[in-house]
Amino acid sequence: MHSFCKVGPGIAMLVLTILIALAGSIVWMNAQDKATTSRASFDTALASRLHADSYGMKYYIVAFLKAGPNRNQDSATAAYLQTTHLKNIQRMANEGTLVLAGPFLDDTALKGIYIFNVGTVEEAKALTESDPAIKAGRLVMELHPWYGSAALQEISRIHARIQAKKF
Repeated sequence: MHSFCKVGPGIAMLVLTILIALAGSIVWMNAQDKATTSRASFDTALASRLHADSYGMKYYIVAFLKAGPNRNQDSATAAYLQTTHLKNIQRMANEGTLVLAGPFLDDTALKGIYIFNVGTVEEAKALTESDPAIKAGRLVMELHPWYGSAALQEISRIHARIQAKKF
């Protein structure tokens, strides 16, 4: 047993409380320092290029991909629809109209998410209708306006640098 444990539970708890408070203070001071630094390093050109408002935010359209009414395709057709669905995602990402996409990993009717970098729900609807899986009725989309960080637009550039395998 360590000598620390021999001082008694009251003293040990006091020391532990002081250590936790000290750690919390250090974390808080670090966060304050980073907040000051981030304000000081505001990049006007980047904010302008990303169409960020004064909070660093902008409007997007979020699409929830859900299981559609026609999910009874044979395995070859389902595989073809998945491949063309992924190619469509890549096309929209390359165009800059899609900033984020990915599947949900649980087994529910909710299959995936898109975040579109377009101005209106109507524009996003037109993009979703270009998806072969939507055309086939394998998926349906539910679209919502959303307010999020303008930095999301940088995800594709970063992702390309860490993606070893292409779809």
